[in-house]
Amino acid sequence: KETIRKSGSDSKNKKEKATMQFATKNQMKPKAFVSGGVRAQTLRQARRAQRKAPQLQARQICCAAEAKTAEAKTYMATYSEKKAVATGLEEYEKVPMNTFTPKKPLEAEIVSVERIVGPEATGETCHIVIKTDGNIPFIEGQSYGIIPPGTKVNNAGKEKPHAPRLYSIASSRYGDSYDGKTTSLCVRRATYWCPEKNAEDPAKKGVCSNFLCDAKPGDKVMMSGPVGASMILNEEDPNAVHIMVATGTGIAPYRSYWRRMFLEDTPFKFTGLAWLFMGVANSDATLYDDELNEILENYPDQFRVDYALSREQKNKDGGKMYIQDKMEEYADQLFDLLENGAIMYVCGLKGMMPGINGMLEKVATSKGKDWSEMQKDLKKKGQWHVEVY
Repeated sequence: KETIRKSGSDSKNKKEKATMQFATKNQMKPKAFVSGGVRAQTLRQARRAQRKAPQLQARQICCAAEAKTAEAKTYMATYSEKKAVATGLEEYEKVPMNTFTPKKPLEAEIVSVERIVGPEATGETCHIVIKTDGNIPFIEGQSYGIIPPGTKVNNAGKEKPHAPRLYSIASSRYGDSYDGKTTSLCVRRATYWCPEKNAEDPAKKGVCSNFLCDAKPGDKVMMSGPVGASMILNEEDPNAVHIMVATGTGIAPYRSYWRRMFLEDTPFKFTGLAWLFMGVANSDATLYDDELNEILENYPDQFRVDYALSREQKNKDGGKMYIQDKMEEYADQLFDLLENGAIMYVCGLKGMMPGINGMLEKVATSKGKDWSEMQKDLKKKGQWHVEVY
């Protein structure tokens, strides 16, 4: 993952927005959680919190290259009915790992590159579809290595190929076309703003992210992997509560989750609750929000989204609203869900972890419990998954 220094200024002009309710009514009956262990009291608290939650305006994503309708977006799907998928991708004896290596990578092909943020976003993020012909299979929650073209000179003065950069996979194992022949990545273009020049310094831009965001259909891309097991979707209990926490492109693995949960007709029959916390700078920087709208419309009792917009919202102390601040609004509810079997995933910038841990530790202390010991227990039970950078 590449470190990004953000640049640009906040938008002063509001553009036309479509109403989106990020907090759903959440009218699930307690008996629906027959094995999830969620108490009726916890669900009542969830419903009260939903009624108090403010509505958030969703912006329409604008492509810088060309205006596109919602139907034309390459990543967009309708969730009114389940989609048929390819066969033969459910039976894995073990999680696929390093099918291809940096020394022996897979040559794949770019299918499409699409900007998925608005014009006032604090950076450019693209949804990239890659044709793999199913030769590098993976499980939801894993990552691929992308090896950018060209070479670099190391500290010893030797010229070597670039090392692979890891990107969380933003599609399910079936890809955006449901045939298992493609994969998708969510990539933010990494740039460096030089304060002395008061401009971007192209010499310090992210080699791999810029290669991917500038790629054209038909371009070749070298891939390694898949790798990673820490963020693999836990499917042991289809009735479980999944709490997904992301900043920026950390949303990528969760897109693979929600497509498997709500879109694809697979043996995994999800009946639980998926709750997404998403942190970005402003409304234009939100990712896949039109797809999230589709899920909220079709699965209002099973899906919930809360956004933390640091440049548009204020926390309880009047400061910027970061993701840990948004989660703190539901601290007791989140803690109760974890105690009753919920699974939490955290993906994105590591700077959010102290705030998240501090929030949960505060709740644990108020209940006479040791958060550090509880966290160890959650990890042992497969309820705590973290991938930060």
